[in-house]
Amino acid sequence: MDGWHVEFRRGHRPLRGLFGLHAPAYADTMLTSVLLTAFHALLTIAVALRVVMRRPARGVALAWLLLVATLPYVGAITYFMIGERRIGRDRHDRIRRLRDDYRDITRTDDSTVANAATWPDGAGSEAALDRLGRRFFGVSTLAGSNLALHAETQQVLATLAADIDLARESVLMEFYIWNEGGSADLVLDALIAAAGRGVKCLVLIDAMGASSWWKGTQPSRLRAAGVALRQALPVGLLRSFVGRTDVRLHRKIAVIDGAIGWSGSMNLVDPRYFKQDAGVGEWVDAMVRVEGPAVSLLAAVMIGDWVAESGESVHDVVVATGIRGQSPRGTGRVQVMPSGPGESRDGLLQVMLALVGAAQREIVMTTPYFVPDDALVLALRGAVARGVRLVLVLPARIDSILVRFASRSFYDEIMELGGEVCFFQDGLLHTKSIAVDGSLALFGTANLDMRSLWLNYEVSLLVYDEDFATRLRALQQGYINRSLPLDLTSWSTRPFHERLAESALRLMSPLL
Repeated sequence: MDGWHVEFRRGHRPLRGLFGLHAPAYADTMLTSVLLTAFHALLTIAVALRVVMRRPARGVALAWLLLVATLPYVGAITYFMIGERRIGRDRHDRIRRLRDDYRDITRTDDSTVANAATWPDGAGSEAALDRLGRRFFGVSTLAGSNLALHAETQQVLATLAADIDLARESVLMEFYIWNEGGSADLVLDALIAAAGRGVKCLVLIDAMGASSWWKGTQPSRLRAAGVALRQALPVGLLRSFVGRTDVRLHRKIAVIDGAIGWSGSMNLVDPRYFKQDAGVGEWVDAMVRVEGPAVSLLAAVMIGDWVAESGESVHDVVVATGIRGQSPRGTGRVQVMPSGPGESRDGLLQVMLALVGAAQREIVMTTPYFVPDDALVLALRGAVARGVRLVLVLPARIDSILVRFASRSFYDEIMELGGEVCFFQDGLLHTKSIAVDGSLALFGTANLDMRSLWLNYEVSLLVYDEDFATRLRALQQGYINRSLPLDLTSWSTRPFHERLAESALRLMSPLL
């Protein structure tokens, strides 16, 4: 019996060795595991309650709840980093005050009031859009602007540089990306020369979008010349606790002497020198050059962003730059719509929905990234169902594989009722535009994706002008002529694994 007992004890030792734990250590491990599991459960419940109480779009909420529940700790950390439109209390307070200060930016004379657009009888859709814009963006439509559409990158950069060369008072600029090389350097040289002759130059460039540019020599050259240069939305570990680091300044604005304004989809890059190894071809963009009353509103947006970063007084910046209301230069009616966290809530989406709802004959959209809000998809399907022609023009290749597959999941819904999807073949089509019935146009920096609708700081021009809408529609037709249409029958036969990837990434589309 004693011998059997000894053998049993000897046989028990390998079992302990197998688990590698003595009883106390094993108990400690079990306790740690239970505590971690309980903490994860409490953390999941806490995040879920926060998501529910903040009431985001249902698709966004469900995507976050799924991520937090299935990825212990990682999901919760990710949510706190990028799950909310946090911009920091200081910036939020500055933006709130700026809405009241916009009058100071354009107040010098009564031109803003004098040039406020009026709407004749029968202009119900236009008047309603104007009211919608005023409600969400606090900006009225101004009449009397001249808008010149430019679609050749080299011409845009050369003309912008020439405008800066003629500046006498101020140059205001903000862009998402600045990339060294080619004709983009013409703008750099023009700014340095302008600062050298005493022109007040304020330049705001996004910290993340132009991260490689900030590491180069051009920023120091600008500062040495006297250009006031700032990073927009600087990133860093400490800042991630204050606000989201992926909320970016995606606007593209240049204002010269308060009299000439530029905006559109193009960054300060020469496409011959930009992302040549991305495999998508050269980027294709368009910009609008504005003269007249709308320029002061573009200046107001840029000055607002500058003040939000610098903390300077709006009054001091307006006086230093000589910004004032402008007299009429044309017939275009323009509503400048700045959107982003703390500014307009869902205003940009509301304007897009209203444009689609106002369409009677045709809607043509161009965008590099198409990951729309569900409400916009439903509105587009409804427009097609009531007989409106819908043409969606997208680049054949884009620089994000995740966005590419998420975007593909929407094509069936667009085409099954008769909508058209065309793939541009000559590079990455980057122009963001919507033309409706040859009379209304939305043109600017916003993509048709969740990031532009909810996260980035964007600026859009809603133009009530048949001449501009006609020229924009002609530009869009040029893109269509260089595109290949997608056929619903052949598209329906794509492999199952592609459909699976599309559907899976569509679930995460609110987070892309």
